[in-house]
Amino acid sequence: MTRKYIDCREIPSDSHCTVAIAADSDDELLEAAVQHASAVHGHEDTPEFRSQLRQAFKQGTPPVEAPQAA
Repeated sequence: MTRKYIDCREIPSDSHCTVAIAADSDDELLEAAVQHASAVHGHEDTPEFRSQLRQAFKQGTPPVEAPQAA
């Protein structure tokens, strides 16, 4: 099983969020990412939003240094 992550630092935003979340399973990562995005960023938990989050998953662990924003 390969560790995966999602990193808010890669997404331009007014809040300049620095949270990165990693997990060993896609389902666990998705649930944590949805909770964060809903609670902190006000996103609505919809099937479409979950699909967008899954597409942003990357292999490995988040880098220490902030990645370049897209």
